Amino acid sequence: MKISDMRRDYESSGLRRSDLHADPLVQFETWFEEAHAAGVADVNALSLASVGADGQPGLRTVLLKDVSDGGFVFYTNYGSSKGLSLQARPQATMLFHWLELNRQVIVEGQVVKVSEAESAAYFSSRPRGSQLSAWASQQSAGIASREALEQQLAEVSARFGDGPIPLPPFWGGFRLMPRRIEFWQGRPNRLHDRLAYQLTDGHWQISRLQP
Repeated sequence: MKISDMRRDYESSGLRRSDLHADPLVQFETWFEEAHAAGVADVNALSLASVGADGQPGLRTVLLKDVSDGGFVFYTNYGSSKGLSLQARPQATMLFHWLELNRQVIVEGQVVKVSEAESAAYFSSRPRGSQLSAWASQQSAGIASREALEQQLAEVSARFGDGPIPLPPFWGGFRLMPRRIEFWQGRPNRLHDRLAYQLTDGHWQISRLQP
């Protein structure tokens, strides 16, 4: 089968302006809970787009870990390619794609680091293996072999032994503060519903977009 012949119709009940909450973060949480209840796998996975200091766009999958203080929180190594690009150009776009419900949410805005205390609180909640991996991996840097990576992990494991593992100084969270959020609902015949919130003078304005 040719890729150009691959298609399916989206059978959904649709999205009306009257369906939406005035606050897009509340609306996002409603859709998130519905996706979770529907059994969407990795419901908190999202595609994160940023632009590096050299102007090259970058895209990768990360996990949403919180929606708080008006923004969307995720964590990473600050020295990774995405960490460096977000510090050089602190703007990003998130895409949540819940295929089972024929839904997408696009979030655009400014990115700020979360506080060290907030990062430490989340880091302490992670499984011990994930804590050790955060210390062991110089994320995005090259390495000679898998064996060399495992050796770095062994060295870190020996260093901390059975004791507590502190927050690495190079690891923490970012919060994307949205200025625009679009909710997309697939509809038959590609006549999809697109409703966008735009932050203007501190207030959210909602408009319908053509598909």
